[in-house]
Parts: sequence; C-alpha cells; structure tokens
Amino acid sequence: MDFNSIDDIKEFGFTGFHTVGSLWDDSTLIPKIRGVYLVLNPVRSAKYLLPGVGGFFKGKDPNISMEELNANYVDNVLVIYIGKAGGTSNNATLHSRIRQYLRFGQGKNVGHWGGRLIWQIKHHQELVFCWKPTPRSEPRDIEKELLDAFSEQFKRLPFANLI
Repeated sequence: MDFNSIDDIKEFGFTGFHTVGSLWDDSTLIPKIRGVYLVLNPVRSAKYLLPGVGGFFKGKDPNISMEELNANYVDNVLVIYIGKAGGTSNNATLHSRIRQYLRFGQGKNVGHWGGRLIWQIKHHQELVFCWKPTPRSEPRDIEKELLDAFSEQFKRLPFANLI
C-alpha cells in the first residue's frame, strides 16, 4: 500500500475518512468493532502549537519541543499516525479507542498517550481519521504490518508513532 495515496488506502479496506472536527461533533460515525486506524494530514505539512491541545494524562505533559516535532515530522506524507483498537486481550473497539483519542485532543485527562503529537499540529481539527475493521484478525498484527510497510516506504515511523 502506498501511504501517500487515498486510493491505495481505500483499496486496502479503509473507510470513514472523517475530520477530527466532524468526529468531535458526531462520534457515532465510528464503528463499534475492533480494527486499525490511520490519521491523515491532507495538507502534508504542519505548523505547531506549543503547548498543544492534548490532555495531561496522570499529570504528564504530552507536549514536546519544536525541535523534536520537526525531527519527527516526515515531509510531504499523508499518513501521520497508525493505531489499533481491540484484540484478543483487549475489548476496545474502533469507536471506543478513537473516541478516547479525540477526547485527549480536547484536553481531557484520558489514556491515549500514543499519537499525542497530532494535538500539537495547528490544523488538528482538519486531520482525517479512517479505519479498517478487523473482526477476524488481530489488530496488533495488522498495525505492526502497516508500521513495517510505512517504515519500508519512508525509512522511519509515521510522525506521531513514537518508539
């Protein structure tokens, strides 16, 4: 899959394609099934907020410096985060996990530390979520395959996937 092609992403089985702003207004659009999801940056560039809008989970500051943000950013790339929801050892659904992620972006004290860097992007409300239900596959395995394929294509992880 080419991570810079909406057509390839759709062909791989991703659906949804809703902005953060629209999902803040109506999270019922997100399916209640396990799966994997992507966060897309349609403008393929970023200006940052310091501090960002992410919540302080357990009092921990989610923000990183401008230098670190610039070092993590992959220029001219559509996909900026790859995540998973649920699995054999976790009952989360795409709906519950993405909703948790969105609440974190509204400054709430919730546990979605992974991917927090998107909340330091100035145009975070215009970022797009898409998802792929994986009812018969382990989401962690699919997430790992996607991260490996992204790393092969760009020689690094997506912007908000931290080691």
